[in-house]
Amino acid sequence: MLDMAFQLLAFFILTFRPAPLEGQISLRLPPPQPITGGAQPAGADTSNTALPKGVNTLTISVFPDQAGDIGALGVGEAPVASLRELDAKLKEVFGDPSNPFDQVIIQVGQTLRYDALMEVVDLCTRQKLPGGQKLSKLSFVEAPSG
Repeated sequence: MLDMAFQLLAFFILTFRPAPLEGQISLRLPPPQPITGGAQPAGADTSNTALPKGVNTLTISVFPDQAGDIGALGVGEAPVASLRELDAKLKEVFGDPSNPFDQVIIQVGQTLRYDALMEVVDLCTRQKLPGGQKLSKLSFVEAPSG
């Protein structure tokens, strides 16, 4: 009987698969659009010398401290002292209609805690764009170490 209990215990331990909690961020992505603007394959028009349209990107950097909390923030190249100051800076940037950004990339330090990152994401998604719609185009990249 004891042998059967250990076999069942080993079976349930080996087959247990917890659901990933961190991968469930619901973001509204923009609809897919063709890059070339037509049905012809890329590079087929050799007379076209125009450069591709650039994407205006706002980069927000979030670096952790030793405990995994937010240690340093930055918008573009400018350092920001706190989440409140980040909120004011984002309102200033998105409130100016002459600064249209197509996307926001959040650079995240590797050891940043998930709840600290969600504070920054929540702050970003509360921003209003010049047209009145909410900011919804967010991407994440790992911040360079060093």
